[in-house]
Amino acid sequence: MKLNQNTMLVGKKVVLVPYTSEHVPRYHEWMKSEELRRLTASEQLTLQQEYEMQCSWCEDEDKCTFIVLDAEKWQAQPRPPEESCMVGDVNLFLTDLEDPTLGEIEVMIAEPSYRRQGLGTEASLLIMSYGLTKFEAKIGQENEPSIRMFQKLHFKQVAMSNVFQEVTLRLAVSEPERKWILEQTSHMEERPYRTRKAEPVTAPLSEQKSWNCPLPRPDGCMGDTSAVSSVCARLS
Repeated sequence: MKLNQNTMLVGKKVVLVPYTSEHVPRYHEWMKSEELRRLTASEQLTLQQEYEMQCSWCEDEDKCTFIVLDAEKWQAQPRPPEESCMVGDVNLFLTDLEDPTLGEIEVMIAEPSYRRQGLGTEASLLIMSYGLTKFEAKIGQENEPSIRMFQKLHFKQVAMSNVFQEVTLRLAVSEPERKWILEQTSHMEERPYRTRKAEPVTAPLSEQKSWNCPLPRPDGCMGDTSAVSSVCARLS
């Protein structure tokens, strides 16, 4: 997240902003949902663990993590708190040490009332236009809406794992694909995210538990530790 910590992407339906401590409480509420944990292969974390995880993501150089906001609500005046505009998240991870041009993309529209309205599609396109030249998505076999969404984004299925109950889809960005992505995101505005002094945030005492071993990401995907400057570089 170091590379996109001061970047905001503004689309028609969604606004992508860096994941900050302000967003943690609502994110934590989302991940209490058994359905979301099942669809994202996630473990349930305490609120304190979510804060710890968010802090660790801020230091990562192998991923771009954005919170997805409802653009219409976010643009209202007076502007509401971002937490009240949150609808999901979208992430881009470097997962292949031997191929730094490949990024794994994940998108989650956590708010049920916002699903099937094209928000996940636009969020994916915005981060794709702001990323690498090859993309991969791993999706649970039962998550047919997500599979169809990525197929509409020109991803092709390349593998199926009955062990992990997931399918793998990939997209290699050829010149025609690059032009198509840029056409689909020609409305995108890249703006600097607001800067402010971070204040320490802690969970209630009842939620505080010690933990010394690394935990998997809430969405079940771990990136490698290679730092590649091309992550989050707008396609030209």
